[in-house]
Amino acid sequence: MADSVIQLKCSCNSYPWGKKGKDSLAARYCAQTPGTDFKIDNDTDYSEMWMGTYPELPSYVLSSGEELQKVLNANKEKLIGKSVLSKFGTDLPFLPKILSIKKALPLQIHPDKQLAAQLHKKDPEKYTDDNHKPEIAVALSKFETFVGWKPLADIETLFTDVEPIKRFLPEKQAKFNNETLKTVCHNILGASDEVIAETQQQLGSLPTQAFGKQSYILDLLPRLQQQYSKQDPGNLIALLLMNFLVLSPGDAIFVPADGIHAYLSGDIVECMARSNNVINTGFCPRADRDSVELFTAALTFSPHSGDEAMLPSTSSKKGRHGRTKLYAPPMSEFNMLVTQLDAGQQEVVDAVEGPSIMIVTSGSGSMKVDGKTHEVKEGYVFFIGQGVGVEFGSEKGMEVYRAYAEA
Repeated sequence: MADSVIQLKCSCNSYPWGKKGKDSLAARYCAQTPGTDFKIDNDTDYSEMWMGTYPELPSYVLSSGEELQKVLNANKEKLIGKSVLSKFGTDLPFLPKILSIKKALPLQIHPDKQLAAQLHKKDPEKYTDDNHKPEIAVALSKFETFVGWKPLADIETLFTDVEPIKRFLPEKQAKFNNETLKTVCHNILGASDEVIAETQQQLGSLPTQAFGKQSYILDLLPRLQQQYSKQDPGNLIALLLMNFLVLSPGDAIFVPADGIHAYLSGDIVECMARSNNVINTGFCPRADRDSVELFTAALTFSPHSGDEAMLPSTSSKKGRHGRTKLYAPPMSEFNMLVTQLDAGQQEVVDAVEGPSIMIVTSGSGSMKVDGKTHEVKEGYVFFIGQGVGVEFGSEKGMEVYRAYAEA
């Protein structure tokens, strides 16, 4: 019978948008695991540390080298619990990650369940599951992101006042609404490289006052052009149509299925429903872009402001000493607990009635479960089975993120 607490060994993938070598928080966390074979190469871009059971980059039991999924399969009622098993099965319904971002991720959406099922059936190698992928992102550092659509009034003002972008408007329109927005998005994504480059050149030559309260567009335009190219339509979609947010540590956003987003810079804890499906159309080479028709047909229009994208935290009732907060996105697959201790403090977190994965994002301390005390340090990752309370203590201070499912 497996213990309720299992220390994990995780790894990082490598995409060009990840931070290089030891600059990557994801890589540094991976390297902290005692006895790990993960070594940081300072010439490699490390983008995401995955923690969980998704087969592309699964976590392993540190003490035995077994895949975590195999241990869960063999001890499912003890570790996962009957209620979560009944609802989700033995596969963990969530996938937490650490992302270290030096430049914009591809402009993307994640298909909803209906579209994911269709795409998986048609192309299972590209779309590797039939699930949706709503997600949250919680900032560990300053975090810049494009997420969701600007308010329609702000977009309409731009396309009324700024001459070079009027070319993307539909020929006939009575009122600027979400259908207008979808057409504008389609027209930008479908435009030639020459039109995209010409439009950006014209925008860059306009005075700041031409953009009104959205003058940040001129500040970000050369930065995005340098990261990708002046021919990338993602530059126009992000700057003209999407909210640009700058978050501080502890701030969080929620991205629904089919929600448009592109993270720009920073370190985050991300958690999502168990899926790896994505549709990209910008901030990537043309050869890597998916169908414009597929992308625009799948678009939804929430959130429609920066405020709507934010996911506030609340004090968690599971934390007995008031040092644990809760991020609860509007979905059933997971919530996120964050326990923050100053020097000399303790916290008791009542039992979660389902499986969870936790990572120590800063500091060090101890974790006591079922009478056994575990040393915990920055970068350490643990699976915690259902139905057990956890006692945290720290002499110097500590922060712990914990994704969990209950039914």
